[in-house]
Amino acid sequence: MKNRIVQLAQTTLLAAMACSALLSAPAGAAQLTPDEARSIARDAYIYGFPLVDNYRIQHAYFEDRSHPEYKAPWNQLHSDARVYTPDDKAIQTPNSDTPYSQLGADLRSEPLVLSMPAVEAGRYYTAQFIDAYTHNFAYAGSRTTGNEAGNFLLVGPGWKGETPAGIKQVFRSETDFVYVFYRTQLFNPADIDNVRKVQAGFKVQPLSAWLGKPAPVAAPRIDFPEPLSVEQERNSLQFFNILNFVLSYCPTHPSEQALMERFARLDIGAGQRFDAQTLSPELRKAVEQGMADAWQANRELDKLAASGALTSGDLLGSREYLKNNYLYRMRAADSGIYGNSREEAIYPSYMVDADGQRLDGGNRYVLRFAPGQLPPVNAFWSLTLYELPSRLLVANPLKRYLINAPMLPDLKRDADGGLTLYIQHDSPGKDKETNWLPAPKGSFLLAMRLFWPKPEALDGAWKKPPLLREQQVLASH
Repeated sequence: MKNRIVQLAQTTLLAAMACSALLSAPAGAAQLTPDEARSIARDAYIYGFPLVDNYRIQHAYFEDRSHPEYKAPWNQLHSDARVYTPDDKAIQTPNSDTPYSQLGADLRSEPLVLSMPAVEAGRYYTAQFIDAYTHNFAYAGSRTTGNEAGNFLLVGPGWKGETPAGIKQVFRSETDFVYVFYRTQLFNPADIDNVRKVQAGFKVQPLSAWLGKPAPVAAPRIDFPEPLSVEQERNSLQFFNILNFVLSYCPTHPSEQALMERFARLDIGAGQRFDAQTLSPELRKAVEQGMADAWQANRELDKLAASGALTSGDLLGSREYLKNNYLYRMRAADSGIYGNSREEAIYPSYMVDADGQRLDGGNRYVLRFAPGQLPPVNAFWSLTLYELPSRLLVANPLKRYLINAPMLPDLKRDADGGLTLYIQHDSPGKDKETNWLPAPKGSFLLAMRLFWPKPEALDGAWKKPPLLREQQVLASH
């Protein structure tokens, strides 16, 4: 059933790609019918949403020094020795388990050398390499390269040099701009100084500096356009000009030549200028309808996601893993941009309760892990609550945004050794507050994270427990 729905979701895009191979040159938007413009706009929006939303975040983090969430200039590492709170709003569904270090890499001039320190055994860390398409194209860290020290070379699409001695591994991006997202495990609040020491060991420098050689000629300065807000991304036709800008630093992948030819018919693509003012009223309306159609296609995946038939493991990964499934890529960016590939982490989520009802703070929920049924991981697990529709952390009196494995010694166990968690707006009572995850008054979702999941989590042998309303629990006793 799942495969059939996925095939239907991609039919329009794949058929359009096949037709575009017959086109010898762009025809220009003026020569399109409204139906053609609507179809192209839909598919270009699905294709481009992750690139445009990634640009919004990267601009805030590494370009706009006036932005409250600015981190550092390009090619300079920034570390936060803290976890995310409701005040962090740039990224939807952020984790609040692992203090972050972040690097916005501009690889146009030369590669970067990323040096990782030796990290003590038992402390999980990872560096996730994400290109401008939001593909996870490489990893360094506990699972992939180990906790010993090492130097890694990050190179752009045009680099053709020799790998120097002392480099453990080369990571090649297909785009000029890359986001490197580090996560370092925090065991408890008193552990923060140890995390700070690990973060201080993360080093980044240009290859020329690492080799002690003169730097190459600097890349031209870029006049970065103002990004769209989250709301504007959904309905502003300026979306396609931001997409055109981002694509100018993304060499066309061989598998997408025909797709780019088709998009060019609507003046979408690297080097193109999309001018909504020159469109006839009919074509302008068609493009707007195409954007709305893209969001409808995204919503059609809701039931699959709510039932668990479509998981984060399906949506996140490399280009090779996703097989150019652009609707999946859009879904991943919208629901949790920069999520990990399944081998690094999976995210079993609760959008609805055991009866299929949307989660709401007007109800009280119980989540019970039977004895021996805690999430199976090599690193750690957590359960985080996000309010909807923002998908941001929820402010609450306890300042508790999640319950995770490091908290287990402080949580109360059931008489049989199981673990019961209480998810609700009001306190469940002083005797249960240690196991309480506060909810907002309105709609919310729960995201479980299994970092470095064990095989039984990946092959489906372990199942997440049902989320029950308190009334259901009482009725069963």
